This record gives sequence, C-alpha cells and structure tokens, in this order.
Amino acid sequence: MPWYNASNFFAPPEDGKLRELYSHYDRVYDILDQIGNFVEAVINPNVHALRKFQNGFIPLPVAIVDGKIMTNGVTYDLHSAEGTFKVFLKGEELHDASLILPGTFLADDRIEIAAGVLIESGAMISGPTILGPETAVRQGAYVRGNVLTTSNALIGHATEVKNVIMMDHAKAGHFAYLGDSILGNWVNLGAGTKLANLKMSSLPFRFTVDGETLIVKRRKFGAILGDGVETGCNTVTNPGTLLGQNSRVWPNVTVKAGYHEPLTVIR
Repeated sequence: MPWYNASNFFAPPEDGKLRELYSHYDRVYDILDQIGNFVEAVINPNVHALRKFQNGFIPLPVAIVDGKIMTNGVTYDLHSAEGTFKVFLKGEELHDASLILPGTFLADDRIEIAAGVLIESGAMISGPTILGPETAVRQGAYVRGNVLTTSNALIGHATEVKNVIMMDHAKAGHFAYLGDSILGNWVNLGAGTKLANLKMSSLPFRFTVDGETLIVKRRKFGAILGDGVETGCNTVTNPGTLLGQNSRVWPNVTVKAGYHEPLTVIR
C-alpha cells in the first residue's frame, strides 16, 4: 500500500459515506479538495428555526432533542458528577440533548448539530458545518465552514477551524488553528498548536519517499495527522505536513513539511 493512501493514516470510518469518500481517492491529500462538497452532500441542517432569534445570535440557553428546539425553561449543569453536561427542561432532565449557550452566533442555515453537542458562549459557526455526536465547541471558537466532526471531537477555546475533518475523539482544546487539514481518531493537539496552511512561495509541494517524488500543485495545504498523533504545546506544522499514526511532536517545535512515517518522534 503506498504511503499516501488514507488507510495508512486512519482506521476505516464507521460512517459509510465518509468511508466511501476516503476510499475514493488514492492520495489522502486529495480529500482536502472534497471536504466542502462532501459536507454539502450529506448535511441535514437543523438550525433554520433557531436562527430566527435575532438573526443568528442566541440570547438564551437552547436545547435540541430529536430535532426539536426548546428554549423556555431550559437549564443546565456543565459540571455534573459524571463529568458530562446535563440539560433540563423545567427541572426534568433531557437525555441526548444538545446545548447551545447564550452568546453563540450561528451565521448560516447550513449547520447540523447532532445529539449531545455542546456549544459554549462566544462561539461563531458558519456553514456548511456538521458537528457530530458529543462534539464540544468551546467559548470563543470560530468555525468557518467546510467542517465535519464525527463524534466526541473538541474545538477548543479561541480555536479556528476551516476546511477540516476531525475524526472520533480528535481534540484541539486551546488556542489552535486548523486550516485545510484532516485529524485522525484520538489526535490530541497541545495548546497553541498551529496547522499552517498557506505556503509563502508559489512553488508546488514536493514529497520524496523511498526515492519516489510526488509533486502536488495546490496553494493551501495544512496537515494530515494520522490516528493517535499528539503534539506538544505551541507546535507549528509547516504547510504540507503529513504525520503517520501515533507520531509525537515535542512542545515548541516547528515540524518540517513532508511525510513523517508512523511512530516518528519529532523534537
């Protein structure tokens, strides 16, 4: 299997449509061009009625259960003993509810919010965006569209994401930038990690692996991080970085562009 095949970076997604997307392209980075089209094709928007509140600004706590939007009498506990948030309607717990806190701004109708999603105050979300089950979008996050999370993803405080797929349990918890990138399962980005996506020169990307050189002509190319990759705080990946599964990057390191095989430790 060639090094650039998606199966060398990620376990097959459980979602059949996403699995089909991954298997359709021989080179994993070709998926970056298709994220927006894919999200548009599979999205089931469910915020149109909600956006009628002050043209997208959310002034009060909102719960969504099975597609039903609830506003009156919604309360919540963000620090329950079980470690997960709880949502209540007039004192009765709502199970599998999503919660949108006051101060969120939904800038687009093309947004899908799955069950168990938490969106904190100050987040701004544009479409097309799919927030998968139990995704958390923390205070001050900026979701710029062409974004898909599968389940249990985390878009953290003051984190910006654009043209990104985040797979199960992928986390960018604090002060991160993710542009034109794919994060595999259980990826964890240390605070301040930046996945730079804009090359300063107009030269194409060149990847030389085992004596074979591939030339990729694209202007924006962030990072592709295989399952289990972890970065330390204040890591920066140069445009066109591909990290194999379970690689590690130490804090305060700038990662050179190119392919880094699985289990690489960059220090």
